[in-house]
Amino acid sequence: MNTSANIRVACIGAGYFSQFHYGSWARLDRVDLVASCNRDIEKARATGLPAYDDLPKMLADQKPDLLDIILPPVAHADTIRTALAAGVKTMICQKPFCNDLDEARQITAEAEAAGATIVIHENFRFQPWYRAIKSALDDGAIGDLHQVTFRLRPGDGQGPDAYLERQPYFQQMDRFLVHETAVHWVDTFRFLLGNPGAIYADLRQINPAISGEDAGYILFDHPNGTRALFDGNRHLDHAADNHRRTMGEALFEGTKGTLRLFGDGSVGQRRFGTTQEDQILAPDTWDGFGGDCVHALQSHVISGLLEDTPFENLAADYLTVIEIENAIYASAQSGQKVMLGTP
Repeated sequence: MNTSANIRVACIGAGYFSQFHYGSWARLDRVDLVASCNRDIEKARATGLPAYDDLPKMLADQKPDLLDIILPPVAHADTIRTALAAGVKTMICQKPFCNDLDEARQITAEAEAAGATIVIHENFRFQPWYRAIKSALDDGAIGDLHQVTFRLRPGDGQGPDAYLERQPYFQQMDRFLVHETAVHWVDTFRFLLGNPGAIYADLRQINPAISGEDAGYILFDHPNGTRALFDGNRHLDHAADNHRRTMGEALFEGTKGTLRLFGDGSVGQRRFGTTQEDQILAPDTWDGFGGDCVHALQSHVISGLLEDTPFENLAADYLTVIEIENAIYASAQSGQKVMLGTP
């Protein structure tokens, strides 16, 4: 699509996280936000948009150019098929994408056969600190990159009421830390470092009130000898006024120095052999989620539609993220490193 007209956007889903989607669409100049659909129509009405509890009717009435799917994985396949049948050619779909890899592959193939584009709403790579780190790495600011560590420390996983106030379904997820959370860094590490060639994982469940794992280590072997460690524990916190801004801290270590991500969203650079750390990105001042990464992703998609710029996180590419996630769980179950191919 390449047009001077505004893009008509409709949304399906009006749960907790949808507030960031609706708020962002309302700030985009080249977008007309036309409707909301939710099985609880009162939640759809609360958005202030024309409200529906029937997706085919909304699509027939509003004829959106883009459908934003803000639903859990169990609803993705049916929603996408309904949109394809209605002739919708562009969709953004929240992660995790579909119920499993086989379903994701099938839906991706059906969309491609219909000439439709699906962008997966994996927004962490769009956070401003990772964009700044990517630029610094591409510029060779810290030389040859040897090691990356991210320490997930949101501090929200303790006790029998963990997650109930915000996203209660977290407690029932059989696969939790990796499937719901660490997958963000699977994708972000791919964005920064390239696809891994091997995975080793050691996962555990600490909180007996939940069904899935909530802590663990994942070691990624990336190209050129770079290794990345995801060190996650949802029970522990980090130094931040908002523990959901970065959700933890990161360190990138190279032959000419280091890059460090802090909990306030700032990024520091220290040159090898020195003690001084210079700030290359100021602390984040956005009051909403993740440095306004939802807005950055949506802006990216609108730019692709109106200006023909290339899309990131197309469904076909995102299948690799699901394959890596499966390898993580396989490694944790077997206690062995899983090879994914030559890095």
